[in-house]
Amino acid sequence: MGCTCSSGGTKVAPEDEPNKPKDDVVVPPSEPDPSDEETLRVEGVDFRVAANTRDHRTDRYDVTEGPDGKLVVRRGQPFIVQLRFSRPYSQQKDDLRLLFETGEKPDRKKGTQVEFVLSAKDRKGDWGARLTQQADKVVDLKVFTPPHCQVAQWSLKVDVVKRQDEKVSLFRYTHHDPVYVIFNPWCKDDTVYLDSEKEREEYVLNDKGKIYVGSHYRFSAKPWVFGQFTDPVLDCCMYLLDRCKLREGERGNPVHVVRRLTALVNSPDEGGVLSGNWSGDYSGGKSPLSWTGSEPILSQFYKQKTPVKYGQCWVFSGVLTAVCRALGLPARSVTNFSSAHDVDASITIDKFIDENGNPLKGRSRDSVWNFHVWNEVWMVRGELPAGYGGWQACDATPQEESQGVYCCGPCPVRAIKEGEVNLGHDGPFIFAEINADRITWMEQADGTLVKARVDKTVVGKKISTKSLGEGREDLTLCYKHREGSTAERIALRRAQQLSSSPYDYLEEDSPQDVHFQLLYDADNTYVGDKFTLTLQCRNSSQQARTVEGTVSVKTMFYTGVQADDVVRHPFKGVLLEGGKSERVEVMVKEDDYLGKLKDMCHLSFTAMAKVTETGQIFTETSEARLRKPHLQIQGPSTAKVGEKFEVQVTFNNPLSQELTACYLELEAAGFTKANYPQSDVDGKGTFSHSLKLTPNKKGPREIVFIFNSKQLEDINGTHAVFVV
Repeated sequence: MGCTCSSGGTKVAPEDEPNKPKDDVVVPPSEPDPSDEETLRVEGVDFRVAANTRDHRTDRYDVTEGPDGKLVVRRGQPFIVQLRFSRPYSQQKDDLRLLFETGEKPDRKKGTQVEFVLSAKDRKGDWGARLTQQADKVVDLKVFTPPHCQVAQWSLKVDVVKRQDEKVSLFRYTHHDPVYVIFNPWCKDDTVYLDSEKEREEYVLNDKGKIYVGSHYRFSAKPWVFGQFTDPVLDCCMYLLDRCKLREGERGNPVHVVRRLTALVNSPDEGGVLSGNWSGDYSGGKSPLSWTGSEPILSQFYKQKTPVKYGQCWVFSGVLTAVCRALGLPARSVTNFSSAHDVDASITIDKFIDENGNPLKGRSRDSVWNFHVWNEVWMVRGELPAGYGGWQACDATPQEESQGVYCCGPCPVRAIKEGEVNLGHDGPFIFAEINADRITWMEQADGTLVKARVDKTVVGKKISTKSLGEGREDLTLCYKHREGSTAERIALRRAQQLSSSPYDYLEEDSPQDVHFQLLYDADNTYVGDKFTLTLQCRNSSQQARTVEGTVSVKTMFYTGVQADDVVRHPFKGVLLEGGKSERVEVMVKEDDYLGKLKDMCHLSFTAMAKVTETGQIFTETSEARLRKPHLQIQGPSTAKVGEKFEVQVTFNNPLSQELTACYLELEAAGFTKANYPQSDVDGKGTFSHSLKLTPNKKGPREIVFIFNSKQLEDINGTHAVFVV
């Protein structure tokens, strides 16, 4: 459906310029004399909230409900305002003006103050109003907003002008409730117009979803409740826009709005919504893994006006998705597995090691995260060449400063794919995240650097978002050409023309006759189980080769930062006869890693090998994620508003050690959020808890449950119920 911007009507006033007042006389407003029955007085305004919000698809906002419900409308689409007067309104003798204002100091020149009289014409793309119906003292007006107007809370004032004996009097009625005007993906003239109803349902109206986490070897969908319609999310979003201090015209431009929101969802610069923490110590706040939705974070921030503790990338993304959807912007969370963090704008990830394979500290802060979650927002990019509108990548996680502020994007996804990193915002950084080469440099005894390895295909894997159904949509080929293809290498070279890399690594590798492969079965291993790590060595020459080196396992944060040693296995004198293979195997047991695992149970595997006869060097770093169990939830598929129902939550503890400091949380729109402390769970024991829930809102609901303990976090599950 496009915006409804044109229709007929009976002529009301001779003016054909609805934004232009009848005269330039500035008259201070005053109250009419109650005994003066001739003077038209506005006695009430009805925003017809139920009907308007239904037409504008905004009736799910909590703020619109009840007898005191506020009006939320999408710009570029008309809405009805009903005026009640002290006597019947006369088109011939009564001069009526509407005044809409927003901001602390409304100003016509800045577009924050708009005044117009009734007109018989529907002005497409402009402010205006026309009379559609009159019954005695009550009139209905159809009010038009332009599809580019500022997204804000607008106040309404109605002025009645009285002229008598060359004296002009102005009587003003000020309505007590604001009108929330938001972006409109249903309006063809709005720059965020999206022409698919299914996509609008998913990316604007869906208040729950999935955020993918893990590694490209083993990932899972973390259920997330965006809660964009829950009170006070919309008010919090308007507060954030007020804090943006955008210049005139920018508050209606999604490019500027989204860029400022990526800065205000994090806290380093301006004390925004969420404080990041990747240390593993979350004292004084809440572990990022324990969040299940955006609304509790936005509610706490709006109430306290201080950053909420703590978030990591998927939390920042979930909050930004909620804020964008609340404001009418089509948005989704996107996960990039094996995501590069390029600190020096070289569009390479440089790793430095010594001759024993140990990392050289202080040489580079580049890293490859197991996964990173950012956002896409849909919009037209009229300021860019044709074809660069559509999905734009943006990121609220505070990684690197952009123009002195921790913000990122929006950058066209197409520009990233083609290596056109000069278009949009922060193209080089985002391009490196999905397509940087990883270079391993070895420092020799004399201090010179030798290229030990070039990995051209390890970055940017299985880029994922929730599909229009319940599955996963793979966006990898939207962000990059097929790995190793000529087009992919051309895009990389194009991007590198703007890079700052001081190293020359693009020459082809020299032939090497011993081939190594790092193998492991941890991909299907649950926390608490053992697994084997294997370095396979194959000699393709006819001469004997001797190999020595090290295979090691460390725990790691999902950001790619290695943590504690688990196993370190040096080996020497592995003889490879001509054309033969040998294996170096390392067994890793539960006792080796218990107590060392970080939030998401990621492990880093490193193999370093050297061929004695030829000096050939091999180094490889890979990673895996140990699996966690999921909550098993049993409960009814239907329920009634105000009536309790029971659910049973269970899972088996995969660890041999006891789980302590346990608690269970739930998150769902239409339910009271709760935290249920739990008893300790025995090693290899079963957790089971029964609870009764009471829905307070009808419609389809997905309840997200999460179990946390000191030893094991983020054991989650969902249960769908239809509330009538």
